Amino acid sequence: MKDIIIRKSFPFVFGMRCCMRFKATGVKTAVMGFLAALTLGNAAQAASEVVVYSARAEQLIKPLFDQYTKETGTKITFITDAEGPLIARLEAEGARTPADMMITVDAGNLWIAAEKNLFRPIESKVLEDAVPAQFQDSKNRWFGLSLRARTIVYSTERVKPAELSTYEDLADKKWDGRLCLRTSKKVYNQSLVATLIERHGEAKTEQIVKGWVDNLATDVFANDTALIEAIAAGQCDVGIVNTYYFGRLEQEKGKLPAKLFWPNQNTTGVHVNVSGAGVTTHAKHPEEAQKLLEWLAKGQAQRIFAAINMEYPVNENTKWDPIVEAWGEFKADELNVEVAGKRQVEAVKLMDRAGYL
Repeated sequence: MKDIIIRKSFPFVFGMRCCMRFKATGVKTAVMGFLAALTLGNAAQAASEVVVYSARAEQLIKPLFDQYTKETGTKITFITDAEGPLIARLEAEGARTPADMMITVDAGNLWIAAEKNLFRPIESKVLEDAVPAQFQDSKNRWFGLSLRARTIVYSTERVKPAELSTYEDLADKKWDGRLCLRTSKKVYNQSLVATLIERHGEAKTEQIVKGWVDNLATDVFANDTALIEAIAAGQCDVGIVNTYYFGRLEQEKGKLPAKLFWPNQNTTGVHVNVSGAGVTTHAKHPEEAQKLLEWLAKGQAQRIFAAINMEYPVNENTKWDPIVEAWGEFKADELNVEVAGKRQVEAVKLMDRAGYL
């Protein structure tokens, strides 16, 4: 808050008693003015703060928040946790919540939060211009901030790229005993299957997922990193992963005997998803939260946001990180990613019926 300096001058033309009374009145006025200014200053200071609940790890968001504070002076307070507990916390807190914004991964999680009325609709030309329609909520309750492609990874020692084609083809018997998958409990796979349901209907999708299960080389993995390592070690030949896990592992261990493959290029395109955010329904600083969200969707923020985790910027005017760019271009699925949430319950039930653990 800026220092408040009060100056008062008046000519010495009255008697001492008069002047003393005038001075006392002036002091009272000055004190009242100071208190009023202090109140306004505190209000302005409070309005320049944003509280964020984030399902993204601290190392992925703190650099952005630090930069925003440096540019704007707005203080950002944040807590990190898994998406489930954060959504539950927002529900339980209701109007008492201190959170102005929630950031989370996967459109399925964003959709669930929106359906629980935890986000408020936003009217923003900045966001509409920055975020393609397929990567935002149709009711403007949340907006994507970065993209992740869930694609095929394969062994360069045992698989030729010409053998690969689509997600659906991984159910073919030629992959019997050669496929690795991450657990169906992870929302990333639930979103992929939800998209397949939207495209093919439940009956055909269940047939595809059963084919995947029949072709498994081993039990499902807890995470994508372990799956990629299994391919490199020869435990299986192909799998489905988010691209940034592949990038992280190569940064850590150097070049791997594995590569990424872009499936469905002649049909529906690669399955993509988002990390994104919304302004909470009971935000105490909604205007400041919206400004932060708008800042995250453009310019330098998009480059930082995507590069930190080797993702794709959602803003099409942003240059890709060199590591990501080296993987090559691909055609992405054009379905609105909110399908991941709308079909999530169906996807979970289908995977359970298909024996996909």
